[in-house]
Amino acid sequence: MDTDGRLRIDAPHRELLDQVLDKWSLAILNELCERPCRFNELRRAIPAVTQKSLTATLRRLERNGVVEREVVSTRPVAVMYRITPLGKTLRHPIDVLLAWASEHIPAIERAREAFDTQEQGPDSGMPIAQGL
Repeated sequence: MDTDGRLRIDAPHRELLDQVLDKWSLAILNELCERPCRFNELRRAIPAVTQKSLTATLRRLERNGVVEREVVSTRPVAVMYRITPLGKTLRHPIDVLLAWASEHIPAIERAREAFDTQEQGPDSGMPIAQGL
């Protein structure tokens, strides 16, 4: 916090937000908020994620204390992932961000279309930067 009481985004904040709010983390947290899951259950629930990305994301979330990993002594050995109490505290702020996005998507899409139209060259049909 700055001396005037405002929050600032410094390196530790940015690193944490990058690790907890990336594309796969949000999908994983969404699944784990519903119930604990095994690794392959998560893979099936999020079919676009690769095994490598899922493993890396779960490790990051575990390192940050948001997800816990439990080895289940079954045959074959299984690994169960669940959200931690700390991870559950992310639910509300993420829901607020998603609600904001849902409310403002139409305005954002209009702004994108206007921007993309301005970026088009007059005759070439390609963005101005590419036509230079």
